[in-house]
Amino acid sequence: MFDYNQPIDRARPEALQQKPEAGFTVLELSHLLWRRKVAIAAAALLGATLAVAVGKSITPRYTATAQLYVDPRELQLVDRELTPRAQDVSGMSMVVESQARLITSNSVLLQVIQQAGLDKDPEFGGSDGKSLMSSLLGLIGLQPRAPSAADSREVQLGALEALNKHITIRKTEKSFIVDIEVWSTDPAKAAMLANTLTNAYLTESRNSQASAARRATNDLSGRLKELRDRLRNAETTLATYKAQNNFVGTQDALISDQQLSASNQRLSAARAATMDAQARLDQIEASRRTAADAGAIPEALQSPTIANLRAQYADARKKYAEQAGELGPRHPALRQTEKQVEDLKRTINEEIDRFAQSAKNDLTRARDYEASLNRALEAQKRQSVQLSQAAVRLRELEREADASRDVYQSFLKRSRETEEQETLNTSAARVIGEATVPQRRSFPPGMTLFAMIGFIFGAIAASGRFVAAEFLLAGAAAPVPTPARPQRTPAPDTARAPQVARTPEPAPPQPVPQAPEVAHALPELAAPPLQPAMAEKPLIEKPLIARFQEADVIHTLGAILASGGGVDVTRLGWPTLRPGFPLTSLLNAWRDMRAAAVRRAGGKAMPVIALVGAGETTGRSVTALNFALAAARDGVRVLMIDADHLAHSLSNKVNRNGKSEPSRLGWLSNGSKAAREIKTVNGISVLPAAEGDAGKAAEAIRKAIAQARSAGGYDLVILDGPVTPLTAGSRKLLDDTDALVAVLPTSLDINDGLEEILSTLGRAERKLVGVVLDELTPATQARQRGRQYA
Repeated sequence: MFDYNQPIDRARPEALQQKPEAGFTVLELSHLLWRRKVAIAAAALLGATLAVAVGKSITPRYTATAQLYVDPRELQLVDRELTPRAQDVSGMSMVVESQARLITSNSVLLQVIQQAGLDKDPEFGGSDGKSLMSSLLGLIGLQPRAPSAADSREVQLGALEALNKHITIRKTEKSFIVDIEVWSTDPAKAAMLANTLTNAYLTESRNSQASAARRATNDLSGRLKELRDRLRNAETTLATYKAQNNFVGTQDALISDQQLSASNQRLSAARAATMDAQARLDQIEASRRTAADAGAIPEALQSPTIANLRAQYADARKKYAEQAGELGPRHPALRQTEKQVEDLKRTINEEIDRFAQSAKNDLTRARDYEASLNRALEAQKRQSVQLSQAAVRLRELEREADASRDVYQSFLKRSRETEEQETLNTSAARVIGEATVPQRRSFPPGMTLFAMIGFIFGAIAASGRFVAAEFLLAGAAAPVPTPARPQRTPAPDTARAPQVARTPEPAPPQPVPQAPEVAHALPELAAPPLQPAMAEKPLIEKPLIARFQEADVIHTLGAILASGGGVDVTRLGWPTLRPGFPLTSLLNAWRDMRAAAVRRAGGKAMPVIALVGAGETTGRSVTALNFALAAARDGVRVLMIDADHLAHSLSNKVNRNGKSEPSRLGWLSNGSKAAREIKTVNGISVLPAAEGDAGKAAEAIRKAIAQARSAGGYDLVILDGPVTPLTAGSRKLLDDTDALVAVLPTSLDINDGLEEILSTLGRAERKLVGVVLDELTPATQARQRGRQYA
């Protein structure tokens, strides 16, 4: 058994190291090709002929192109548009992209199918009604059964799917130009379909605008009746409230407010008149109380009676003064004149008294008028206070009526605008280039190119055949070294790697010249030298060892940190390799394992490595995923296949992370549509596990490997599984692999675990090139649920 306490010996057996290598120099290769020049030229001509024949048998396709100018800045025919326009460049680009997607929408394509009658065109999966069955029924006088609605719908959907495959929409960068490409086997039909598609798109665009305006008009009109009733109720309530509370007035102010203002003005005037009358009476009384001339007051000066009396009084005084100088004091004439003066003075005073009495009467009347105005004003103030309290509710009713009126007018105006927009076409999209009948086919290319390709491939194939035959013959002629047996010595060499004794197997047959392939493969299958104690059993070279530790990986949160640009294997929630550490011992050991697999592949373009181990945990799948990720980071194109038909750990993880079905564009399939190839952003292609039992799953994987190997595109295939114990189908699958890597958890003894795997592998044990000690599984199982780890 293996003893891993001793150091690793990676040296190959001495006999294998001395194996001669067959090869050619450039000169020998030139001579070989020159000797076979006639056969190579014949093969090249045959290849060109076959290529031309294949090109002639392919149904030609003709592509017609129509150009549309889709301007997101639509025509502004009204002030307020129904939909806002895109203002920035990114918004305009999104509008153009949306219009490009609208061209291939089902509504537009269904119009094209109906207008062009594609549901009856055999090229698009339709039937023209002239089938063999209908012809036979017509011969015997029977009419074929008319297709039902479900049948017509199914045919229409088939034509829709076929038409969608015939259309390609291309948007010119940094412009509003959209190219519509439609291909068909008939050039006239291709041009007709391209023009019909552009017209259907423009019609659909106009109809969608009219439909949007019609819906807006219907919604607005449906609200108008309710808004009209609401406005009528608000105005009726306002008018009733005004009548109940005597809110009567002009448009500017109420009558009560106008009356209160007028009363204030009249009261002010009455107070001024009272004060004027009081001042005039006081002036008259003051002049009467003093010795001043009573006739000097303004009223006396303005009175003609007082003026006349004062004139008579002045004449009498003058006459009295003249007589007093001429006559004696007791003269009768003097006494009469004196009496006349006294009478005139008394008359003037009496007239002044009448002025005073008149002033008193004016003052009394002014005071009475002022008092009456005060009483009326107080009554109006009390009424104004009451109206002010009622005006609060009045203003609230007025606001409700104004708001209802504004909303109703706005809806009414907008309804009329949208009603007019139904008949307006504001779209700026137009056809700038109609599709013309193509003169040349777009596929397949010209026969000259087919002939050149066939000529080159024929020459290469013939040259490769001759070189391979010469190389194999040279390899068959080389002598096969006989494995040497070591001398029996008591002291073992601890510097060499220990070997494992296995059940004896039949010796390989002796190579013959007629089978150069077997002779070339024999040195690879030759057993290493036997140890002294195991002379009867074949020995196996000790595989490489790699420790997969926590220091080599980083943990991520699956689904939470998943990127939206595709499947990322570093975002599956599994521990993955740390980026930026290309020279770790783990990665170097894995590179050596891949190099050993390439050597064992014997020159194959795509070696196959299977990672085997127990299937109870996800440790093997995690190791296989990181093994593939390490190869991808070294620039290797990796195809990873889930060969665990029981657990499907890798398939479930990738499909759940992708949140969608596998890409329909993947050309590689593992037996079903659900097991189609999934591209990742890490340079790894994942092929999920196939459905069915172990035998069918293994057979599907073998077919997928053969298909990938023949088509090319990958440098390495990594199988996640199969699990142990192996079934018959799994053993068959391991026969097609080039190398095996065992994944052992550290919870098990490495010697016992490897012995168990070797006993399970059987004759495939010689393909074991490495052992990965998985130290992540115990740590993963020990993590507590509900916590987050970096």
